[in-house]
Amino acid sequence: MSEKVRIRGDIQSMDAYTPTTSLDVFAQRLGLNVDDLIKLDANENPFGPSPRVVEALASLPNMQVYPDPESGRLRELLAAYTGAPAAQILCGAGADELIEIILQLFIEPGDVIIDTPPTFAMYSFNAPLYHARVVNVYRNADFSLDVPAIEAAVERHRAKLVFLCSPNNPSGNLIEPAQIERLLELPATLVVDEAYIEFADADSLAPRVGDIPNLIVLRTMSKWAGLAGLRIGYGIFPPQLMSHLRKIKQPYNVNLAADIAAQASLEDIDTLMLRVRQLVEQRRRLEVAFAELPFLAPYPSQSNFVLNRVHGMGASELRDQLAREGIIVRYYDKPRLRDHIRISAGKPEQVDRLLEVLREVWRE
Repeated sequence: MSEKVRIRGDIQSMDAYTPTTSLDVFAQRLGLNVDDLIKLDANENPFGPSPRVVEALASLPNMQVYPDPESGRLRELLAAYTGAPAAQILCGAGADELIEIILQLFIEPGDVIIDTPPTFAMYSFNAPLYHARVVNVYRNADFSLDVPAIEAAVERHRAKLVFLCSPNNPSGNLIEPAQIERLLELPATLVVDEAYIEFADADSLAPRVGDIPNLIVLRTMSKWAGLAGLRIGYGIFPPQLMSHLRKIKQPYNVNLAADIAAQASLEDIDTLMLRVRQLVEQRRRLEVAFAELPFLAPYPSQSNFVLNRVHGMGASELRDQLAREGIIVRYYDKPRLRDHIRISAGKPEQVDRLLEVLREVWRE
């Protein structure tokens, strides 16, 4: 790089995040038609959005005018949905943006956050961009939290934030309520990411945020509502943080299409929850079927995906075999996950095809 161009040294040396990609790109890579692909790698909702969303976006009004910077109507609907006051809700361009805003609010250069890998990568990805230092407290072999180690790390490093994902991505397990209560005693703010809570047999922490000054809950419309492509999420924050959050968020961070689509979704909850139940049914079907295959060992999941340990072959090799058949699953080339693949629940016919191919792999 030219000596005249002096970017930040830490960014120049950091590794890039590798996201999943679109169906069109996968089709081009694999030499297949888009219609022949089964995409089970990103925990997306294969049923798509509510029909009301399609109708609302077909007649999207006033695209020449900036959207409501407060997302007022959307926050009212979210309040009714979550049980948290609208005054404590902040909407964002996906939960990813809210993670960034939290880091902006809390972190001064050198401050520490606690991450609990294997978990959602955006916590540790975003933290250095806002000059935070990441201290990893690895999960136990069953992906449960090592609570005493988290407590010790918070005390030792005077960590400001502890990021927790429940149900955890990529493992699918919930954090036990007693562990949350214990961690709330720490001199740090807990950020609990509930991106998959709609698929879990558990209550959300959202209604409790107003009573707990060091608890933040993140939610998203990407998974259960099928709006991943529109990037819309929200956070529930303690009341004393709201005025400060409004200072730093971009004024028009939620675009008009995402705002309208989220509203339409929340006005059609019955339809979407029926689809959630169908995905949970397919996830349970996957768990049973995977356990019957000698080369897969599934972990119990409370989400819309199943993480598997792969035996007798490389996990990346299995991913590639499935890809050649047009089935896209997620492989992580990371510590603790190099012999694992994560597979999202799909429609019944997609699951049929996946299991057919996996049984062919075993016979071969």
